[in-house]
Amino acid sequence: MGGVVISGTGSFLPEQVITNSDLEMMVDTSDEWITARTGIKERRICPRGMASSDMGAEASRRACADAGISPSEVDFIICATVTPDNFFPSTACIIQSKLGIKNIPVFDISAACSGFIYGLEIGKNLLSSGVYKTGLVVASECMSRVTDYTDRAICVLLGDGSGAAVIKPSEEEGIMGSYLSADGSYGDLLNLPAGGSLNPASFDTVEKRMHFMKMEGAALFKVAIRAMSESVNKVIERFNLKKNDIAIVIPHQANLRIINGVAKDLGMPADKFYVNIEKYGNMSAACIPIALDEASKKGLIKKGDLIVTVAFGGGLTWGANLIRWTK
Repeated sequence: MGGVVISGTGSFLPEQVITNSDLEMMVDTSDEWITARTGIKERRICPRGMASSDMGAEASRRACADAGISPSEVDFIICATVTPDNFFPSTACIIQSKLGIKNIPVFDISAACSGFIYGLEIGKNLLSSGVYKTGLVVASECMSRVTDYTDRAICVLLGDGSGAAVIKPSEEEGIMGSYLSADGSYGDLLNLPAGGSLNPASFDTVEKRMHFMKMEGAALFKVAIRAMSESVNKVIERFNLKKNDIAIVIPHQANLRIINGVAKDLGMPADKFYVNIEKYGNMSAACIPIALDEASKKGLIKKGDLIVTVAFGGGLTWGANLIRWTK
């Protein structure tokens, strides 16, 4: 066994679309302002009764089909989410049940928008132990459930979706390595204030709208560019590569200005960064696997290409994966 490869990808997006024009009727904003400030034109929204596990299970089925396996062949499931169906059981357990799989280890991780990057590194190391043969890393987010649609600074950003990847041991080296980091002192820049053990649900927390995401956008902007640039540099330097060795960068789709800022900071052409933010907005951990699946299906990634995925998220967390595409 030489390494761990991504053998299949899949994604799922709800059918309902909220456009910038729709938001103009909900809050004091405009399509021109949203597009100029974020690059977003529309986002997908889960219908009532659909949860993160529903989207995650469907993305997982599609990833398994792409890998040419049955879900019954999966030996573990890692689910990255900050919008779980419930506190417990884990969303991974619910996805496991919906896939009809029994008697395998499954668990959630909470690294916000960096969740899929963290999940790939964890999955790689589980497979490298030799105990497991097939892993499933899924990121699924119903961000609309934690969006305050009276807050015009945040409601324009967020959308729902899920992406997944099947990973397997191989003689080829696919997931070459990762750079992971975090700094909890930045926690107040992006958080969900209530609903946990510190501020459990009460009349007061509901009245103060504390069950919706809060963000310090201006401060976060600067940290995000620095953290994402650092992550790309670290993972490239670790393997003695040059930036022009990278075929495509799959960045977290938080804000087009952030993506362009990272490209400029790294001295890399903006067209090397895959962008779909205009269609989906920020889907937290689901952004990267959805973009990876799209880029693969469009033929933008070819066998042998070097890919860097990079993200930052609440925590704050950040990181990057270096992947050689083997499909």
